[in-house]
Amino acid sequence: MPESIPADSVGLVKPSTIHIDTPLQLDCGKTLPSYDLVYETYGSLNENGSNAVLICHALSGDHHAAGFHTMEDRKPGWWDTAIGPGKAIDTNHFYVVCLNNLGGCKGSTGPNTINPETGELYGPDFPIVTVPDWVRSQAMLADRLGIQQWAAVIGGSLGGMQALQWSISLPERVRHAIVIAAAPKLSAQNIAFNEVARTAIKSDPDFHDGYYIKHNTLPRQGLGLARMLGHITYLSDEAMGEKFGRELRNGAIQYGYDVEFQIESYLRYQSTSFVERFDANTYLLMTKALDYFDPAQAFNDDLVATVANIQAKSLIISFTSDWRFSPERSKEIVNAMLAAGKSVCYAEIEAHQGHDAFLMPIPRYLEIFGTYMQQIAAEGVK
Repeated sequence: MPESIPADSVGLVKPSTIHIDTPLQLDCGKTLPSYDLVYETYGSLNENGSNAVLICHALSGDHHAAGFHTMEDRKPGWWDTAIGPGKAIDTNHFYVVCLNNLGGCKGSTGPNTINPETGELYGPDFPIVTVPDWVRSQAMLADRLGIQQWAAVIGGSLGGMQALQWSISLPERVRHAIVIAAAPKLSAQNIAFNEVARTAIKSDPDFHDGYYIKHNTLPRQGLGLARMLGHITYLSDEAMGEKFGRELRNGAIQYGYDVEFQIESYLRYQSTSFVERFDANTYLLMTKALDYFDPAQAFNDDLVATVANIQAKSLIISFTSDWRFSPERSKEIVNAMLAAGKSVCYAEIEAHQGHDAFLMPIPRYLEIFGTYMQQIAAEGVK
């Protein structure tokens, strides 16, 4: 826990909840008659609303992107390295909004909230949502907050896909899109990883077809395995080797099947801690949203045509050691934008941390990110 709030922190923050009673038509064909969105804000909205920035979270993220909820917090929000006074997303200049996406498990309407039609938890009956669905719900939140146009929509990984979708779906409402460690669609390998994770969850005897809460249990083993698999793909071989190598917990090989290597211990810890704070049905839903993301599908698989109506200027960032969403995938987006005559900047950051690099305080990354944000502040925030 912090002994005192750091000077470059947004400080103590608390989430807000907004209820939206405008029906939301989902891509799956179902309709949500109403829904709640939990969100946090940092900084102040200026008089004409021109300094608002939307942060979109990745698969297991939520609305708590920066600052502390209490002085007893052991760690700040998930992107505190980038959000705060004087940081890349400078809250002295920007009004930052981050929400827990629809279908999430941190307060927004999703599988672990009450279905008003039945009076019971949605559970597995919560409808599948897509990235375009999220954009539509986020636009409703923007309307309620009095934000007609975002100075920037920003995200990494699945969050970056949302930023890209915003600029495609609602081009007039985004001045800048910052897409970090993302891709125009998932590869077959990535879909395969997600399917293995989902199978682990659904195969758990405590899953009960998604109605595990009714049985007063959780599919801990399955969700934990899914988290272990995911965590492996988020790190590079070099990062794992540097952090753990082949170090043994007890200094000598035990010739058994218990945890012996430090990397095994680390993955077990990640697994155990994750299952107590994340909902298994939400994990299934989020991975499906990843799988289904493919904006070019509506344009005969022509990515150039897909980005043709984008009005936003874009910054695309990738990391050399990210094998989950490699730099080549970011370059697909960049090349399509260039072919369509769009304004786009691209940075490939030398980093050994793998996919999770977008969350790390890597100096070159934050320098480029911050410089771009300073330009936004100078040109469009009045």
